[in-house]
Amino acid sequence: MRNVATSIRVGRKEDLPRVFELVKELAEFERAPNEVINTVELMEQDGFGPNPIYGFFVAENENGIVGLSLYYWRYSTWKGKRLYLEDIIVTEKERGKNIGKLLFERTMQHALDENCSGMMWQVLDWNEPAINFYKKYGATIQSEWMNCMLENFQIKAFFSK
Repeated sequence: MRNVATSIRVGRKEDLPRVFELVKELAEFERAPNEVINTVELMEQDGFGPNPIYGFFVAENENGIVGLSLYYWRYSTWKGKRLYLEDIIVTEKERGKNIGKLLFERTMQHALDENCSGMMWQVLDWNEPAINFYKKYGATIQSEWMNCMLENFQIKAFFSK
């Protein structure tokens, strides 16, 4: 069933306050609300400055912006240009209406339009609905790679030794 009342479009600067609300909603869902250090102002600078580092699509219906797909480019030494899907977010009240499907498929099409060799993303191992959603597309879900990261304060601490 396709939700004809929902449209997908390229995100605009004026969408950022609502987009950031969705980001915070996702952080709550993923049990990490205190991890969000980004701001609307940083998102504007990073996405709409002289060298944008991400792009996004929004899902919009009679309730306004109800979903988001945020991506950026990644380069693989083995595969070349890849689209990295950072997040798909659908506000809780609108889940189950195929909005995530519309956003995901629009993002897949964008990867093709931009001549990417593929698309990548992460999913939490406990998020069974998302895992099952991605499996419907034939996605490969790897378990052998481990996520690694350094936060800004850790990098600073290393260099201040």
